[in-house]
Amino acid sequence: MSLSLPDQILHALKRAERPVIVLKELASIDDFASAFGLAAVMKKLGKDAEVVCASGRAPESLAFLKTVKPVKGDVPNLRSLTIHVDVSKASVDELSYSVVHDELRVHIMPKNGFWNREDVKIATTAFRYDLVITIGCQDLKSLGALQEKYADFFYETPIMNMDHNPSNEHFGQYNVVDVGATSVGEVLFELTEKIDPALIDEDIATSFLAGMIAKTKSFRTQNVTPKTLATASALIAKGAKREEIVEHLYRTRSVETLRLWGRALSRLKSDHAKGLVWTTLTRQDFATTSAKEDALQDIVSELLSTAPDARVVVIFYEHANGYVAARLFAERPLDALELGAPFKASGTREQVQLVLNDRDIVDAERSVIGHLKSSL
Repeated sequence: MSLSLPDQILHALKRAERPVIVLKELASIDDFASAFGLAAVMKKLGKDAEVVCASGRAPESLAFLKTVKPVKGDVPNLRSLTIHVDVSKASVDELSYSVVHDELRVHIMPKNGFWNREDVKIATTAFRYDLVITIGCQDLKSLGALQEKYADFFYETPIMNMDHNPSNEHFGQYNVVDVGATSVGEVLFELTEKIDPALIDEDIATSFLAGMIAKTKSFRTQNVTPKTLATASALIAKGAKREEIVEHLYRTRSVETLRLWGRALSRLKSDHAKGLVWTTLTRQDFATTSAKEDALQDIVSELLSTAPDARVVVIFYEHANGYVAARLFAERPLDALELGAPFKASGTREQVQLVLNDRDIVDAERSVIGHLKSSL
């Protein structure tokens, strides 16, 4: 008799020695909250899973979660290289190394005798992680720089794919994709319930509910169903702290973020017929307000609540590295990747990053908005 999918997931988690949870490059609050909740579940199963995202850090608004943990921006020490030297012919006297023109040179001096090429062998170890769990990724490309740098790792390592997006490509060996769910938090709660309801305590329930609330804008999006509300009710029954979530996600903001909001809102432009809202931020805005680019996600949430009829939101900003970039967010059934395709968009169908190297911020705004108006 074949195992059910939850049983397959449980067996795979128990077999893994070093699992890692990986988020898409433009990860959402739902992605991070769900990842922290899943990491806490895995901790109860005796597995210490690291969380990795190319952006390198979680939103500050999630700092209240008791499941929160450090987020790595890379997967360091992924595989080691071992040099084997046959010392039966010559023993080692001195070992040193140098780096010359990006080339590592290892120097081994023998006490007596010498070594030939056939006395030296080179081998690589297995990858540091033996199981990858992706959160909210429609495909491996959405991992961004991580997938580009470590393509072999993602190709050779078993993947658990956790998502709710209908466009998910089912790229994992294990695919938990519920297109009827509104968020990854909802997907992971239902999966954990099927594995073992006792695994979910109030801290884990709070993490999953935080993902649901963030993704549905506190249950105001059109895809909220009776099933969604029933799941939220079940999480609250498990001890999820709804008021605390709402307080930190929507009512508590740093002074720096509020200042940046003010500047973004003062330049707000819109095309109501197209359902399009956009604004611009310069490096001077970030410097004057002391805000960081992490605040952009919060600003988008504010713009969406300020303009509930908006289907597409764009924030143009001058990146710290000197180029102009844009964050583009699209509501279903619109496709952010398709809308941003002429500008080499990277991300998911819900949100993408545009890098506009050859334009100043005024020209970037004119070009992108002109394209969007003709496309919507």
